[in-house]
Amino acid sequence: MAKKIFSVDGMKCVHCKANVENAIKSINGVNEAVADIEAKNVTVDFDDALVCDNDIKSAVENSGRYELKV
Repeated sequence: MAKKIFSVDGMKCVHCKANVENAIKSINGVNEAVADIEAKNVTVDFDDALVCDNDIKSAVENSGRYELKV
């Protein structure tokens, strides 16, 4: 299991926050995702045997106009 904080550009409102969280939570192996609009980041708790950083990056960037920094 791993817990990481990723920087996310493009989150401006609660709708953006929900999009980012839901995109990450939809990945098999992710237990929790909590985005913080003001800090411009997302904390992700995931099984690192099933999920890699690039999986999370792809999910976020495909959910809207967001850029996740790995």
